[in-house]
Amino acid sequence: MSFLDRIAECNAHEPAAYRPFFAAGRRVGAVRHALADRLASMPAIFAVAPDGVTLNPAFDAPPARTAALDRAVRALEADGIVQGRRNENYPACPEWGRPADFEIERAAAPHFGIRSYGVHMTGYVRKPDGLHIWVARRARAKPTYPGMLDNTVAGGQPVGLGLVENMIKECGEEAGIPPDLARGVVPVGAISYRMDAPDGLKPDVQFCFDLELPSEFTPRNTDGEIDEFFLWPWRRVAETVERTREFKFNCNLVLIDFFVRHGLIAPDHPDYLAICAGLRR
Repeated sequence: MSFLDRIAECNAHEPAAYRPFFAAGRRVGAVRHALADRLASMPAIFAVAPDGVTLNPAFDAPPARTAALDRAVRALEADGIVQGRRNENYPACPEWGRPADFEIERAAAPHFGIRSYGVHMTGYVRKPDGLHIWVARRARAKPTYPGMLDNTVAGGQPVGLGLVENMIKECGEEAGIPPDLARGVVPVGAISYRMDAPDGLKPDVQFCFDLELPSEFTPRNTDGEIDEFFLWPWRRVAETVERTREFKFNCNLVLIDFFVRHGLIAPDHPDYLAICAGLRR
């Protein structure tokens, strides 16, 4: 196994399994053929054809599109197709920073292939023997990826919050990091990937942050989403990423990016250029 294996796993995608999904005059996502067949039973909301699924253009403004999709999502929930409602809307944007064409329930976004955004933070401590990284273990009762290793703090990017504001909020909820300390987060870029997942297509972007933490600080979870934290030497974290699948899939990319930026994966590594290119698809 290698770092490139982790990157490849996050970019395993079979385009032939999907039909394009159109709304607001543009392609906004993709739906699996089986879901397209189910959406064909909602002709007031969708026009379904062999070459694509289109949200009815009569819904000609973001609130109307959002309401129509919400009706469809609730029908899919009743069928058991969409599960794990978060009551948290994600924006469907032409590109990041542009007004959303509509909003969609977080749990439904992959079913429609809508690009989701998230914030991920790597908390680290400097010690005489090098960098140590705080690793989280997801709650074993969590409905998604239970018990897997995770970044120090991570969360989806919902409508209505700025990125740094959301990062600070997640720091408090997931790791008990007080606002005065969390405001020290440093935005360091973004990683992206396109992956087939059990619930659909994930063409997602994660905004990455670093936070150097004082040696006397110990994270503690406050929202029930994390079972425990470990402070590991960076080499142990790197070996776990490189040799196992113990981390949630996209957390691997955030950590590989951290290793590159901090010179822990050196430029003379034989896969260096492929690693750098693979983190942004």
